[in-house]
Amino acid sequence: RQANQINTSGTITLHLPPTMKAASRAAPAVRTRITALLGCDYPVLLPGMSWISTPELVAAVSNAGGCGILATGPLSAEETRESIRRIRKLAPGRPFGIGATLLMPGASENAKVAIEEQVPLVNVSLGKPDWIAEAVHEYGGHVLATVTNSKHAEAALTSGADALMCTGHEAAAHGGDVTSLVLVPSLAKAFPEAPIVAAGGFASGSGLSAALSLGADAIAMGSRFAVSKESPLALPTKEAVVRSSESDTLYGKNFDGIPARVLKTSASQSLMKSRPSLPVIVYRAFQSARELNIPLWKVLPGLLTQYDKMFMVAQLGAATKAIQAATVDGEVEEGVQFIGQCQGLIEDIRSVDEIVQDVMEEARSITERNFETFNGDDLTTDQRRVV
Repeated sequence: RQANQINTSGTITLHLPPTMKAASRAAPAVRTRITALLGCDYPVLLPGMSWISTPELVAAVSNAGGCGILATGPLSAEETRESIRRIRKLAPGRPFGIGATLLMPGASENAKVAIEEQVPLVNVSLGKPDWIAEAVHEYGGHVLATVTNSKHAEAALTSGADALMCTGHEAAAHGGDVTSLVLVPSLAKAFPEAPIVAAGGFASGSGLSAALSLGADAIAMGSRFAVSKESPLALPTKEAVVRSSESDTLYGKNFDGIPARVLKTSASQSLMKSRPSLPVIVYRAFQSARELNIPLWKVLPGLLTQYDKMFMVAQLGAATKAIQAATVDGEVEEGVQFIGQCQGLIEDIRSVDEIVQDVMEEARSITERNFETFNGDDLTTDQRRVV
């Protein structure tokens, strides 16, 4: 059997081994720098999505051959510990990770729990991961940094990140200003030694094939996995996503303080219209602090010296109820649901394993077709002129 190769230029040679014995993973495993780094069978990840990326969904993705990442934003340190142990029980020996949005209250404490539990992968965003990387590397774990531009990517790698999750403009929630079609190859070229997970706009095998062609080593499929049978996302919200097109999203920063993409509903349109006034922001900041058990004396200096950051925290607190209304309670029109433009590619609600297998089968088929196209196999002279 021909050996898998990852050359020094950062490009990937894929050699597909024989079909695996496990019936639930019929597609042959694929080796990229991400699958090699994480120890998963397929270059497909579940990103951490609050109230969606629960232990059950994380385990389902990891058991299906991908790598699931637990959302710790809504969790206390003890809840994070319990969730990590539940994932290990549901998916023994499979790779998984936890997310830590370092700007947000409680994130550092959750990251410390992940380190104590020696979680294989820690996905960090909105903060310097240097202390996390140092601790994670001591037990052989890895750090995946979520970034939206080259400046943040360079800072993350300098701080010890092992790989990058490049989040394009198409993504649900907090994607950047640049589309994945440009962001992925740009960062792949700028940082050839860094394995890349492409996020934003990926929900199919064609997306995986495209991402690999752009220089990525894997894809993250948040919206697609959110609309799976194992996902805890409320059924009415799943059905609303299936009915919606790629155009039925809104993007702006007035909802939770950070530029975000959400499902277009009456509530989201209203919340996205304008930025709240200063008194409202101050009130929301205090309200968020109270709900998160943060002393008010810690909030006041932030409002005076780090207003933009406190605005984000204040808005996040106000946004929580709206997100829960759609995500947990299924109140689609009254709540707000983070969703990517790739919702236009989501046509049904299937099991995680079916989704993963279909993605791999389609990606393989497209790769073979493209190989034939560039080699002129089975094409007539007239067809080659068209190509």
